Amino acid sequence: MVKKFLRKIIPTYLRDAYHLLPSFLGAVYYRFPSNKIKVIAVTGTNGKSSVINLVKYVLEEAGFKVAASSSIFFQIGDQQKPNTLRMTMPGGFYLQGFLRKAVNNKCDYAVLEITSEGIKQYRHKFITFEAAVFTNLTPEHIEAHGSFEKYREAKGKLFEATKNIHIINIDDENAEYFLKFPAKKKYTYGLNRGDINTKNTQFKLKLLGEFNIYNALAAICVGLSQSVSLEICQRALEKIEGIPGRMELVISEPFKVVVDYAFTPNALDQAYKAIRNSLNPSKMICVLGSCGGGRDKWKRPILGELATKYCDEIIITNEDPYDENPKEIIDQVAVGTGEKALKILDRREAIRLALKLAKENDAVIITGKGCELSICLPDGKKILWDDRQVIREEFNKISGLQRS
Repeated sequence: MVKKFLRKIIPTYLRDAYHLLPSFLGAVYYRFPSNKIKVIAVTGTNGKSSVINLVKYVLEEAGFKVAASSSIFFQIGDQQKPNTLRMTMPGGFYLQGFLRKAVNNKCDYAVLEITSEGIKQYRHKFITFEAAVFTNLTPEHIEAHGSFEKYREAKGKLFEATKNIHIINIDDENAEYFLKFPAKKKYTYGLNRGDINTKNTQFKLKLLGEFNIYNALAAICVGLSQSVSLEICQRALEKIEGIPGRMELVISEPFKVVVDYAFTPNALDQAYKAIRNSLNPSKMICVLGSCGGGRDKWKRPILGELATKYCDEIIITNEDPYDENPKEIIDQVAVGTGEKALKILDRREAIRLALKLAKENDAVIITGKGCELSICLPDGKKILWDDRQVIREEFNKISGLQRS
């Protein structure tokens, strides 16, 4: 209650400035660890965690010891643990401690997922970055930043702080904005243009979706910027079967069930396209919701519209309501469907129904949480949750009933 009260009376700029202190104290306490390791930063609206994964595999294939921090996991060398903080980018003091552990474990690289909110709160300060990677930019966190332009400016501050290497998706319409920041070396990538040329080296990715081609190109650019050959990049990327919670195939027979983290309009659009184009299902069933906590309410009906565009059956359910009324969130998403969707508050029940509706050669896609391990409720409460585990449990129940 005290925290909520302070958030109401203290101006946003003062709250953000407060975060500069732990970043500085962390850097001092942990003896500026980023000066002893090469730090790769990845930012953008979508694809950050996937790029972190792919970059990690590329650098490891090249023989380097790697630390990585993402919304999915924290890893130092061969030790990995899930990110249970529910923060894509931890606080400045935590990050400095993470980098010190990486240095102490003799890691060559640390690959960090950097968010606009983290930049706004100075969590990236006092970190020396070897390279900054820009994946893409679409409207997101608008209410937190005040406008799309301010959201983009926050991302730009990472490139302003990174003096050595910039890696930019040239196909994104905001590429020119990020290209204006000076750097010793710049790499661009895209499907039809860019600095890298992979035509003579064929990559056979096992990952679904055009967006994963972009993610792979970003990882290749990081590899090339660190003198890793295309052949090593190819070997690393072709080994990857999937990324946890990102277009992850949970059930393959008699129908497909895919889990994806997508919760922005662009990410959801790309995920639905990937299912339609890659799996070519007879019928597509989707389960979706929308984050609460007063964040980006504008996108809720748009998510519903996208579901209507691609899916044959739509089930809208609870996701992470935080302090909002989950029924109201569901209703706001349903507006975009023309009220054609089924509204089921209980997420397990929604998943169960989607599986019951699916027949042979159909596809079920469940979005919004990916491999997250909890659902966030009012007053900071959480309940343990994993979409993938729930899917397997409910699928086994249904299969058992059908056999009996």
